[in-house]
Amino acid sequence: MAPFLQNEFQSSDRIEEVIGLDLTLSAIAFYSNPFLPLMAANNVADCTRHFLQETRDTKRLKRTVSIPESIGSSATVYNGGNSDCSGGMGWTGSNGSFTSLSRFHFRDHILTYSKRYLAAEAVEEAAAEAVRMAAGYEENGVEEDKTAYGMRLVQLLIACAEAVACRDKSHASVLLSELHANALVCGTSFQRVASCFVQGLADRLNSVQLQPLGTAVGRVQLPPVMNIMDINVSDYDKKQEAFRLVYENCPHIKFGHFVANLAILEAFEGESFVHVVDLGMTLGLPEGHQWRHLIQSLVVTTRGGGNGKKPCTRLRITAVGLCVDRFNAIGKELKTYAKSIGINFEFAIVESSLENLKPQDIKVYDDEVLVVNSILQLHCVVKESRGALNSVLQMIHELSPKLLVLVEQDSSHNGPFFLGRFMEALHYYAIFDSLDAMLPKYDTKRAKMEQFYFAEEIKNIVSCEGPDRVERHERVDQWRRRMSRAGFQTSPLRLLTQAKQWLGNNKVIEGYTVVEDKGCLVLGWKSKPIVAVSCWKC
Repeated sequence: MAPFLQNEFQSSDRIEEVIGLDLTLSAIAFYSNPFLPLMAANNVADCTRHFLQETRDTKRLKRTVSIPESIGSSATVYNGGNSDCSGGMGWTGSNGSFTSLSRFHFRDHILTYSKRYLAAEAVEEAAAEAVRMAAGYEENGVEEDKTAYGMRLVQLLIACAEAVACRDKSHASVLLSELHANALVCGTSFQRVASCFVQGLADRLNSVQLQPLGTAVGRVQLPPVMNIMDINVSDYDKKQEAFRLVYENCPHIKFGHFVANLAILEAFEGESFVHVVDLGMTLGLPEGHQWRHLIQSLVVTTRGGGNGKKPCTRLRITAVGLCVDRFNAIGKELKTYAKSIGINFEFAIVESSLENLKPQDIKVYDDEVLVVNSILQLHCVVKESRGALNSVLQMIHELSPKLLVLVEQDSSHNGPFFLGRFMEALHYYAIFDSLDAMLPKYDTKRAKMEQFYFAEEIKNIVSCEGPDRVERHERVDQWRRRMSRAGFQTSPLRLLTQAKQWLGNNKVIEGYTVVEDKGCLVLGWKSKPIVAVSCWKC
């Protein structure tokens, strides 16, 4: 961080009052260590100085959680909704001076940024988490020199993100070179996280270099996609193996399946004909794990009897998506399994993206109970305009399902500003340290999970914009607002005891927790939310 910024902040008694640029994106640089002056390059210093001047004007603004949505839409005027310092700005000469931006627009941009990210709260938490990771977790007794090394890596990452945001290509390239040498894919948990973010930053910088100022970053024309597994299909086998390893070794997706199935079984209680519409078929796991467990549970419920209620005599599953070949394989496997245990099972496929799906595409019989299941899918249709998700939710509402089960990553990766999104993602993917507790340091399975599954998510969040950015995770509170606007009502999950028992029965490593949050169940790692399960009714 440039020396003049250190003086500005050190002389203030209330750092938390400063909103706008700070957002503590470079707060780590103020820690006492020998690597403070990482951001001394002229371009970044000039960019930062202008931001700081504007934030003084907004210093007395009151922070509020309720932000008019019109602010978010107005922010997209600048460089397609990105927080690149160069969005809507003209640069001249090698020192990066501003030439063609009116002061009013600049202040308006800073004010929008300030309100949208509530000044410092979320990013301070992210920065603190990055420090904790980079420090190597002092409770584990990591040596002081490794702590300093990790601190330097944090600073490099944030400095590089700021340089990329400001389109300072020369400085960003220098920082990327140093990061490539230090962010090792087989190093500490933070080094491995950093390696994924370095890939994303490099991709974003390349996009900036190839496109003129004022255009959106990462705009490459792609064929229709449902989720991250559909992008770059040439690497599908590697990504599919990585996803299978994540499913087998991490509790994230299995937890979602378990809670979703419990909720579905409750909805089906006493019903003879049941129908599940699966949006995306859980990213195409070939064995159809979730539905194998559901079929098995239906058998136990049916044969248990004694409660005077009708047993389930027919189960239908409709898979929605673009991967027909994968779905056919899943359907064949499920039919064989259902027949072996005596369940009348039907399987259908609707070849369509969620955005193009129509109610008439789903065949529903009058005598059956319908449930819609979405595992890590709906966040992919959360676009800037919100129109795509609204259309999908309206379509689901027209089907009048008895229940909609929603499982999503519980994090804020859909902000319109790159820097805030970068820090939120850096905070969330601190879950890499959970992999250390599961697998040995040089286990190839862990490397595959990190580089072909989690890294794909990170790169999409960091490097892409517009329709190419499909990893648009949001917090459960935001989902509540979206679902409420679409006409859905929450159906509280009272399954906390069963969920905690599931953690114990599956010998999930210590550190994972399950909490109830306003009717939702949230799986977390050391109190950090990872996945949230919620249920909704029309």
